[in-house]
Amino acid sequence: MNGRRQVILAIDEGTSGTRAALVAADGSVSAVNYTTLAVSSPRHNVVEQDADVLLQKTIDVCGKTIAAARDTGLEIAAIAIATQRATGVLWDTESGRALVPAMVWQDSRYADELKPLGAVWDAKLVALAGRPVGGRAIYLWAARHMQKTPAVREAWKARRLAFGTVDSWLLWNLSEERKAVTTPTNATSAGAYVLGEHRYFTDWIEAQGFPVELLPELKQDADDFGYTRKEVLGIRVPIKASCGDQLGGLVGLGCHDAGLAMCVHGTGSFVDLVIGKQTPKNPGLYEATFTMTAWRSDNLSHFAVETYAATTGSALNWLCNEMRWFENAKEVSELASTVSSSDGLFFMPTLTGLRQPNIVPDGRASLTGLSLAHSRAHLAHAILEGIAHSVVSCAEASSEVAGVPVREVVAGGGLSSSDALLQLQADLSGVPVRRMADQDRASLRGTAFLAGSEGLLWSDLAEARATLPEGNLFIPKASEAERQDRRARWHSLTDEEVARVQSGHYR
Repeated sequence: MNGRRQVILAIDEGTSGTRAALVAADGSVSAVNYTTLAVSSPRHNVVEQDADVLLQKTIDVCGKTIAAARDTGLEIAAIAIATQRATGVLWDTESGRALVPAMVWQDSRYADELKPLGAVWDAKLVALAGRPVGGRAIYLWAARHMQKTPAVREAWKARRLAFGTVDSWLLWNLSEERKAVTTPTNATSAGAYVLGEHRYFTDWIEAQGFPVELLPELKQDADDFGYTRKEVLGIRVPIKASCGDQLGGLVGLGCHDAGLAMCVHGTGSFVDLVIGKQTPKNPGLYEATFTMTAWRSDNLSHFAVETYAATTGSALNWLCNEMRWFENAKEVSELASTVSSSDGLFFMPTLTGLRQPNIVPDGRASLTGLSLAHSRAHLAHAILEGIAHSVVSCAEASSEVAGVPVREVVAGGGLSSSDALLQLQADLSGVPVRRMADQDRASLRGTAFLAGSEGLLWSDLAEARATLPEGNLFIPKASEAERQDRRARWHSLTDEEVARVQSGHYR
């Protein structure tokens, strides 16, 4: 076969939408088709999706991309899948239909019930699975449906019930194998995957009332998932990769080596630091920092440490849309670029509490240091600097937990279009920040890299990474003394906010 004409059909199934595209050996991404998905919240803390609609819309976008490949003479050599993580699905293997709405990863309906379990389980979970009990529990959700929902209970008794995350759901429907399977990048986020041993932590799963015989089979992120069902997609090709979307983005941005970090700016800002084949040196050091499986292939797991600031992008949107201080994020960036500093003005974008490095849910956002000498440009600079400080705190926490220094940060997401923000990140962290071209397609590229890097399109991940465009590099300009002074002032602000919460100031 002519390798130049071969492509991988990559699927990126997210929370708000699903898309498909063709990834070629030169790293180019074409024939992108996208459609939106609805998310419902019928009551407080409950977040759900229709799994059947999710599946059909994914099949629809795949159909359009497959047609584009056919029209342009491209040959689809394999399929690769990236999905939202920790969203649970229960389905009937006889009808092939979901039995209840999927529980989306943002759902926290069991948070109050789970909270007291932390005293018993947190230490074990952090040591083995890289994260504490937390506020979401898809195994508990499934167990409750098996007890209380007649259709689920009956399917379980008749041995026609299947359970899994969105990757499991798509693979069961798209593959000829018709098996419920999952992969480490997805299983890790579900909260009961033993990182160093590639197995489930069954004690924790059984403690939630979930039968272990219903667990999806564990495979690797780059693996053989069987061939696609021709009656579903119109083609029969191998499925060679399945990974969580955030980790697919990590691979797709070229963060393959220890010390490389990905920062994705969205509603919040996520920092994932690659640490290699060893688990972190200091797990549990900070409660808001989690260990992730970055990817698993060739029977080896590669790990990352993830920390995030919850309201960076949403804080900026709030200032623009609700407070009406600026037209949009672009104006904030342009104004910030006209001044060299915020002149002593500080903005903390912690509208839903502090998260980095520790969680203080009752903490507030703040704007401090105002004087008549300040302009809108100073305010814009302070807003971006507050976001940059938050991200740098995430990177520092990840580095401390991992025991691995950050060498370079690769930035993506909407706010990464701001040169001013990325320069501030570089100055405050003391490490280079790189913005990749086409970074919004990172998850598509990443899962395709996993599928094609064992000889299909590339000999290994290094050859796949070499196809990435260079992008823009932001080198630190601030001196080390200036950087440390600005960071110390930020730490003082966060310490003062924690003290206010602890003193009962907001009661």
